[in-house]
Amino acid sequence: MITVLKNSWALLLGMLLLMAGNGLQGTLLGIRGAAEEFSPAAMSYVMSGYFAGFLGGSYLAPVMIRRVGHVRVFAALASLISAAFILYAAIPNPIVWTLMRVLVGFSFAGVYVTAESWLNDAATNETRGKALSAYMIIQMIGIIGAQFLVNFADAREYTLFVVMSVLVSLSFLPILLSISPAPVFHATKRMGLIQLFRTSPTGCVGTFLLGAVFAAIFGMPAVYGTEAGLSVRDISVFVAVIYFGGLVMLVPIGWLSDRMDRRLLIIICTGFAGLSLGLGTSFADQRFVLFALAFIVGGVANPMYSLLIAYTNDYLDQQDMASASGGLLFLNGVGAVGAPVMIGWLMTMFGADAYFAFLAVIFLLIAGYGLYRSTRREATPVSETASYATVLPQASAVAVEVAQEVAQEMAEGNAASENS
Repeated sequence: MITVLKNSWALLLGMLLLMAGNGLQGTLLGIRGAAEEFSPAAMSYVMSGYFAGFLGGSYLAPVMIRRVGHVRVFAALASLISAAFILYAAIPNPIVWTLMRVLVGFSFAGVYVTAESWLNDAATNETRGKALSAYMIIQMIGIIGAQFLVNFADAREYTLFVVMSVLVSLSFLPILLSISPAPVFHATKRMGLIQLFRTSPTGCVGTFLLGAVFAAIFGMPAVYGTEAGLSVRDISVFVAVIYFGGLVMLVPIGWLSDRMDRRLLIIICTGFAGLSLGLGTSFADQRFVLFALAFIVGGVANPMYSLLIAYTNDYLDQQDMASASGGLLFLNGVGAVGAPVMIGWLMTMFGADAYFAFLAVIFLLIAGYGLYRSTRREATPVSETASYATVLPQASAVAVEVAQEVAQEMAEGNAASENS
């Protein structure tokens, strides 16, 4: 890990600043939107815009990189993000905010592709897995740390929007001044969705539904908090605990993933989360219960993406793992686009508690489908499963493919060890 930090510290520092800006964005908009008296339905379209833009950027960013190169794409898109953050405060209008969120989502998709390409190029075969883990941890730390910045200024003023913009602008410096020559960009051809579904129905359905969960925890917690009457301090802690739960549970769930039936682990984790949220919603007005539910949501949702990818890999030939990643990423993105709108409508109709009710239903749907599939196909023996590699839902196709390659290399290494 020391070698990874030595070789990639500038890139990781830049991504830390970028993620701090991005993590502050959703929380700040949710609080400012409430101050501007935007309805939950209006804010749901604002939050959904990010995921629509991210989905589009995931496919157009590689084209842009091939045409003008990594450096120009990164600098241009990061500049757009910085400008959009200022425009939020200048034009507090839900339509303008939605358009800005689409632009920001599109730009972040391109920034992630570029940064992850550089990270992968800087790593060796021996350090690639550690580099990916360090990158994911830095992302989580950036989002968690950003939540506490909300408490240092009034969301109705310009200050926090300027801070977001400055964070993104400063992220350019360590990255653009220290990168090695940009790598040649290669994108693996995506496996067809029909073929992917036939290979792993649970992986496809689970990843699609998990996209809705990710959208709910990345875009809507602050909207929920304002509707529930939480203070700014409580909202910031609530969002931070969601991502702290994800950071803490990445290792134990990954450890269990390599030692037990993965489908059963998916069922247990999502079933536990769904039941906990369903039973705990009525007591969410108590801060301890609220933060416990936040920890459970993040602790299950963030590692679940890697778990579903690993589960899908169990039914793939090693050479097909990278091509399957694009299809899973697409399904996750599609699931994310509509979720904020649905949550916004539910909160408008039934109140703030609908936020946790929505999450409970989605988790239980994943668990229920896993139970159904357990009656249709035998589980892969633990001794024959692919290795688990950590990747977060907000990662681009590059990170997902790198995770797949790491899992493939680990599987090949294990096979060689067994044969020797």
